[in-house]
Amino acid sequence: MTESLNKTVDVREGEELDSKLIDSIIKERIGGLEGTPTIRQFASGHSNLTYSIQYQNKSLVLRRPPFGTRPKSGHSMIREYSVMNALKPVFPAVPETYFHVPDEGSPLGAEFYVMEQVEGRKLDRTIPASWGFGEEEGRKLCLSFFNKLIELHQVDYKAAGLGDFGKPEGYVERQVTGWNRRFERVITDDVEDFADVRKWLEDHMPPGEVGHAVLHGDYRLDNVILCEDNPFEIKAILDWEISALGDPLMDLGNTLAYWSQKGDPDEMIAMCMQPCMAPGMLTREEICELYAEKTGHDLSKFDYYLVYGVFRLAVILQQIYYRYYHGQTKNKAFAGFGVRTNQIGNYARLLIEKSGI
Repeated sequence: MTESLNKTVDVREGEELDSKLIDSIIKERIGGLEGTPTIRQFASGHSNLTYSIQYQNKSLVLRRPPFGTRPKSGHSMIREYSVMNALKPVFPAVPETYFHVPDEGSPLGAEFYVMEQVEGRKLDRTIPASWGFGEEEGRKLCLSFFNKLIELHQVDYKAAGLGDFGKPEGYVERQVTGWNRRFERVITDDVEDFADVRKWLEDHMPPGEVGHAVLHGDYRLDNVILCEDNPFEIKAILDWEISALGDPLMDLGNTLAYWSQKGDPDEMIAMCMQPCMAPGMLTREEICELYAEKTGHDLSKFDYYLVYGVFRLAVILQQIYYRYYHGQTKNKAFAGFGVRTNQIGNYARLLIEKSGI
């Protein structure tokens, strides 16, 4: 198996980097690099901007926030840089990081960091036919993916030096009220306000938290690099920009908000950007059973966390659409995100009706 799915494209209009400036910045901090860099952009991702910086003898990745107005607490480069640094010795499935440059005085006009480019397989909507996967292989990949999330949630974050990474207590309340406020700030004329969903989330918060762990915040099959020789092995997890310490069921809720299955609304299945409906993949119910068995956590009220994850997804897309709506980005791929926001918000309503909570 030699096919790589870690795709890059020409840098999008309005998101260009000065190659001479980038070369100077990187060579000041990393020795032994040969030639001048070729800069391309990774095809996936709609939030932070991710660039491939290709030297003759080394491949690097540069991450920076999007251009234009962005949420004050979002798109934090130091957050993902710090958590990967701390996790690497105890949880190897993260890229090696090299340096971070803060907002203040940044030659790019925004904070950014540089890390290794991990080579391997990167999935998108489907599993390539060339892999020859059937139900058995699909199930094996699915189990590997969710067992890796469980492994992350079982990391001793204090021993890893992440005790001051954030305040884990009260995480559920802060997230729910915080995402609700973020949505209020980016409502556009063509999108519903979903006041009923936001109120339900605030009125039905669980009375306590099952525990505290390192949360990835955006754990999806299209956010991992699989080993080239063994596609059942997760070599690296990417996109740690909204990682935190908190209730791990919130992280599972975020992940399963992206996880489509038979019986879901057609528009939700159409939005799915990972192969969660491939033969052998577990259903959300089966994943919850696996998670409960491996962790001992009570998932009897998991419907709440799923609604939270779904509505959070609507907020994320609306934040991106808000920038497009107001002309702060020219990426035409975002033009339909307002429609998606409405579809996802309506799906959250449907889940509330079915939850019985």
